[in-house]
Amino acid sequence: METWPSPERPALPGHARAVRLYDAVSARAAPLAVGDPARMYVCGITPYDATHLGHAFTYVTFDLLHRQWLDAGRSVEYVQNVTDIDDPLLERAVATGQDWRELADRETALFRADMAALRVLPPTHYVGAVESMDLVVSAVATLTRRGAVYSVADDLYFDLTSDDRFGGVAGLGAQEMLALCAERGGDPQRPGKRHPLDPLLWQAARPDEPAWDTPLGHGRPGWHIECTAIALEHLGMTFDVQGGGSDLAYPHHEMCASLAHVATGQWPFARRYVHTGMVGLDGHKMSKSRGNLVFVSRLLGDGVPGAVLRLALLDQHYRSDWEWHDASIEVAATRFERWRSATYAATAPRAEPVVDDVRDALADDLDAPRALRAVDRWAEQTRRGLGDDSTAPGRVADLCDALLGVDLRTAPQPPGPRRLR
Repeated sequence: METWPSPERPALPGHARAVRLYDAVSARAAPLAVGDPARMYVCGITPYDATHLGHAFTYVTFDLLHRQWLDAGRSVEYVQNVTDIDDPLLERAVATGQDWRELADRETALFRADMAALRVLPPTHYVGAVESMDLVVSAVATLTRRGAVYSVADDLYFDLTSDDRFGGVAGLGAQEMLALCAERGGDPQRPGKRHPLDPLLWQAARPDEPAWDTPLGHGRPGWHIECTAIALEHLGMTFDVQGGGSDLAYPHHEMCASLAHVATGQWPFARRYVHTGMVGLDGHKMSKSRGNLVFVSRLLGDGVPGAVLRLALLDQHYRSDWEWHDASIEVAATRFERWRSATYAATAPRAEPVVDDVRDALADDLDAPRALRAVDRWAEQTRRGLGDDSTAPGRVADLCDALLGVDLRTAPQPPGPRRLR
């Protein structure tokens, strides 16, 4: 699948140190030593609607990690999927009278444009579920040989009792897993299942729905097996980071880990599970079911520069649940102009201290708000006429671009105060 263009990333003198990163499994932050390449899988979109701010917050977060690894001198093998065949996509296509494939292609293209506008570095492998059908079929066949697959009316399910480590990712109790399974795409009440939580691997063809002829039968894959198969193909077991929103910890990341464990006999699937907080609006989490979404493309279309929107997202720590307000754009626009003015000054305080401060902040569990405050201090000192280093403005502009993904050189003027929803 086509990805989006990669923005140029200035090189900085020196190198970042190892990132101290919070792990959802151990519930603590610790340094993560990675090899070369560093390997990361971040779960992608189901393309039945435009990119909203919850999506953007997640992908900007993992872009920070991507940039930290590059700054540390590592190459990065980054995989992101697109769930371009799934129930929500088909339901939206039927409800709006659209062809499901045209809907998926259009919304995926819009997502790519949004990521480019936010200067998110593209993944090494951007992989759709439809193009990965052979990988899914092979993974289900392997699980079948392991004795971990059974059928219910021609649908294939994974038997969770085959995995003695199930539950080790999200760390939830049985009742909480049951509730979340029903809420997040599972079918715990279906008759014939051996256990209510057993996930669907392969769904036999339904009337008027797309399906593929495979050795598993005429049908299409379940959700969890897609990411498992794609990750194993491109990264192998025990890659460095599995990422996504906190609502993916269960069932998605839990199920992927179990499927991979039984398929390969190895553990863990990922060395670190990293989850972003939920973005709210008007007192509720942004969700397509509730309809309280703020779309990236709409903000961009209203004249908000991508750099300003990115700054608004970076002003929250990635693990925090937080509320979006229209005033966030005004705050970010003001910050952008302060920074931009400082980087066009004739002289400024030396760049080395702010470079070190930003690197230290990001190495400390991707503390983006702390990094922003470090640049704020430098910009304020520059405004006050402190410092006599003529090279510092350009070097700080490079810093903001390389580590924070904020281009101060070419971004247009931000809009004035306005209502953006």
